[in-house]
Amino acid sequence: MAHRLRPVGLGFARTAPVRFVFTGEMAAPPGVVFRALADDVPGWGDWFPAVTSMALVDEGGGRKVRLAGGTRFRETIMAADPDELYAYRVDEATVPGVHALLEEWRLAPIGTGTRVQWTWAADGNALVRSLMRLSRGALARVFRRAVAALDRRLASQNSEPDGAGPESARPDPRPQQ
Repeated sequence: MAHRLRPVGLGFARTAPVRFVFTGEMAAPPGVVFRALADDVPGWGDWFPAVTSMALVDEGGGRKVRLAGGTRFRETIMAADPDELYAYRVDEATVPGVHALLEEWRLAPIGTGTRVQWTWAADGNALVRSLMRLSRGALARVFRRAVAALDRRLASQNSEPDGAGPESARPDPRPQQ
């Protein structure tokens, strides 16, 4: 059964009792990465380990998430600043002992690609906080795999011969003959 978590604001990403920050780089530019995070919500299951399904709810203001093993979350999207920030907090979870959880994805241009910073901020009872701290290495691996898988996915979408990739919506900058 799902239980309600404490509602937290964006500042929780800096003040949470348990806070992990991971960074990585992607070849895709920030706008393309942002669209994958914010607009292609059902696609998360194709690149983020353990996500089996995800859907927008509440007229796009929230998400329903199911993880492998049956864990479920209901989230509120806290920030969706194009090309820069995508953040959400968990409002309901089937994980006992968790009191608050917020995730923040910050994007910054680096050359022609993107520097991705994922902050995982949480609170729970004493046992859960201890278990969370022990999970740092596992979350780091999940993040590295997710960034690599999303980078491959975006590169393959961009290179599709029919132009169906995310860049196909941009006008062709070459002069017309």
